[in-house]
Amino acid sequence: MLMRTDPFRDLDRFTQQVFGTAARPAVMPMDAWRDGENFVVEFDLPGIDADSLDIDIERNVVTVRAERPALDPNREMLATERPRGVFSRQLVLGENLDTDKIEAAYREGVLRLHIPVAEKAKPRKISVDRGGHTAINDSAVKREVIDA
Repeated sequence: MLMRTDPFRDLDRFTQQVFGTAARPAVMPMDAWRDGENFVVEFDLPGIDADSLDIDIERNVVTVRAERPALDPNREMLATERPRGVFSRQLVLGENLDTDKIEAAYREGVLRLHIPVAEKAKPRKISVDRGGHTAINDSAVKREVIDA
């Protein structure tokens, strides 16, 4: 489960449109979906050098940072519509995701994170033996509980 953590995103976007400010660069547009036993998150970061990407994980919070450097001040610019500076976005991940196994790839201006579902959160079957025994079957452990 992914939860949004930037309640001021729409206010920042509105402020930038009205006042034309770039005091806080635009947020990273993001898509997220579940693909089998993984969550996939993609961030649009066109023109970002891969060396400027920084991904930190603390507990269940993933912070993605990237930087698009400022333009040469000696250039005579005709248009400057692309935001510059440091971009940052935080995702709060649910407890059902395995933050120890996150994988990241950056290709063609898109940062993609693969976040697997934790083993403990995966569905498992519990079979009931009508003879007074209950067997719990999961992928790695098989236990039997005997009624006394």
